[in-house]
Amino acid sequence: MIKWITALLGYTYFRFGGAILGYFLGSVLEQLFQQQPKNPFGNVQFQRMRTEQVQLNLLSLAAIVIKADGKVDDRELRFVRNYFIANYGEEYASSIFTKFNNEVNKKNQNLGELTRLFVQGARYETRLQIVHFLFGIANADGHIASVEIEKIQQIAAALQLRNIDFESVKAMFVKSADNAYKILEITPNATDAEVKKAYRTMAKKYHPDKIQAKDPALKKGAQEKFQQVQAAYETIQKERGL
Repeated sequence: MIKWITALLGYTYFRFGGAILGYFLGSVLEQLFQQQPKNPFGNVQFQRMRTEQVQLNLLSLAAIVIKADGKVDDRELRFVRNYFIANYGEEYASSIFTKFNNEVNKKNQNLGELTRLFVQGARYETRLQIVHFLFGIANADGHIASVEIEKIQQIAAALQLRNIDFESVKAMFVKSADNAYKILEITPNATDAEVKKAYRTMAKKYHPDKIQAKDPALKKGAQEKFQQVQAAYETIQKERGL
């Protein structure tokens, strides 16, 4: 798109020769933009923020969860590393990890400061996806400790997420007898009509299009939540014979 705009401008001022030069310069600019690391949080306001700071803050939140149970598990570290490599490429991800380890990880992290960037610039649905990502880290070793749940709940509160939404995401990872109801944010005492209404509401809330991000990992996480909402509804349908 850029190359055609510069070609048109070139033609306007310098005719055919200017159009060729404008097309060439526009092509170079497009390549430069395409080489920039992509921002996983897709809305326009958030894209204007410093991508590197977003990444460092996300790594800091991940580190808080990893360290919550008093040990650093290699499986949780690999989960985070693979996430960043998949979205930014191995070379760029390595540079971010190096900067994090050298400049950020040694400092005392203030949860309010770490989450402020997301609260100010990310959609509510995207902040929910961050909590889903953090639960994925905690679950990477096959078990989510109670201290990890507590820490993620603190982060969710700092991200200004409603507790009922936190419990819904938590139920996707921590199984219990009334899991399906928790995912739909209702109780087992809900009427059939309330169950159907809750399903429609949650399916809309967790629909992947709500994320409005180009990041494949965030899209995948949103799709997983959407599928679990559908599975929860189907479970209740079978129980009640709906």
